[in-house]
Amino acid sequence: MAFKTGFLWGGATAANQFEGGYSEGGRGLSVADLKTGGDVNTPRRFTSTIEKETYYPSHQAIDFYHHHKTDIELFGQMNFNVFRMSISWSRIFPQGDELVPNEAGLQFYDAIIDELIENGMTPLITLSHFEIPMGLVEKYSGFSDRRVIDMYVRYAQTVMTRYKDKVTYWLTFNEMNFGTMDRGELTTLGMNPKDEAIYPNGQTENEKVRFQALHHALVASAKVVKLGHDINPDFKIGCMICHITSYPLTPNPVDILEQKEFDLRFTKFVGDVQVRGEYPSYMTVYLKKKDSFPVFEAEDAAILKAGTVDMYTFSYYMSVCITLDETAAETNGNLMGGKANPYLESSEWGWQIDPTGLTYTLLDLQDRYGLPMMVVENGLGFADELRTDGTIIDDYRIDYMRQHICAMDEAVEKGVDLLGYTMWGPIDLISAGTGEMKKRYGFIYVDMNNDGTGSLKRYKKKSFDWYKQVITSNGRDL
Repeated sequence: MAFKTGFLWGGATAANQFEGGYSEGGRGLSVADLKTGGDVNTPRRFTSTIEKETYYPSHQAIDFYHHHKTDIELFGQMNFNVFRMSISWSRIFPQGDELVPNEAGLQFYDAIIDELIENGMTPLITLSHFEIPMGLVEKYSGFSDRRVIDMYVRYAQTVMTRYKDKVTYWLTFNEMNFGTMDRGELTTLGMNPKDEAIYPNGQTENEKVRFQALHHALVASAKVVKLGHDINPDFKIGCMICHITSYPLTPNPVDILEQKEFDLRFTKFVGDVQVRGEYPSYMTVYLKKKDSFPVFEAEDAAILKAGTVDMYTFSYYMSVCITLDETAAETNGNLMGGKANPYLESSEWGWQIDPTGLTYTLLDLQDRYGLPMMVVENGLGFADELRTDGTIIDDYRIDYMRQHICAMDEAVEKGVDLLGYTMWGPIDLISAGTGEMKKRYGFIYVDMNNDGTGSLKRYKKKSFDWYKQVITSNGRDL
């Protein structure tokens, strides 16, 4: 194995999917708190107010808020040396636009960060992980209003200053490239679906406003990178991209061109701006042709150039095939749709499993950017079975992870500068896409059902000891 000494091994979470305590400690509502439960056949709904008798998974989630000490001890037993978490923005600034932070929220994260460090983990903190405060959604329509830039910067300055001597690794926005798509208008950018100025006459998306909001978020990210380096020059601050690796389904040149354009516009654009500090020409031309190129204020170009990231981080779960052939077989559940790859198997939720694609992706990104990288999400969602003797035999998860760790090793051997790996969901948590609990990723089973019922008792799965052995051997014993 080629992983260097000090390689970061751990797991990744998001506050809205596992923290709970949604109304405790002075916390305000976030976008995630108004998303209902669902399942693979029932889409989640966003409601403008909390409906009685409706289940909202983020309200309790798996109740890390009250179980954090024992949960962190379990991560420590696996020998994690890094733990990726997000800070809930609305726990620090309940409405998002206050001038003074909520001290109770800060004290909660004081305890979490101290417990992580005591258990041998360096925190890797995501500042915004699909949980923009509802106050900013309702009052400003999120990042569509340029004033929200300063509110995000104030929030980031507050936590970066508080933890400047305890946290080195920071990510500005989770999977920010979802802001290029209509599905990211609310979740990523905070655009209010009830704002008739943006969505007149029942309109459900607004590309022009979306790319203006995304531009504001990119400026905010760049400002925070510069600010973070001023607070502590040793900070390592990264982007975080949802990397949907794609292939042309056929060697037909039209499929190759279609795949290239998908890769550039969705997967590469946001990372290009955050790494290189300017809009790439391919996206500038594309957006201007669609009359969706954002308005730049006089200082924006300089802000973007001065606030480039130190590392490139990304999620990797699957790959997709792209073709103009509408008769080609569809996949059942890949995040971005796409066509079925006949050479790959699929998970229970229809995500095609492609470890070789991870090697390909790492090599591609190393060549494009030349930055240190982390794989900060990767994992297999499965309907695990808790047996009567309290065991969970998840050999399928072990096999999935073994293949992907080998894929990372191959990329490192070929020259990729890989800093670490935080698999997604080291403890079972709420699925962001479906809002269900049945789709489990963790090494730790949580006794909770899709409707929120259950004891919340934690059980170690077979993969728990396997991953501990992987970490202890620095990836040599798989």
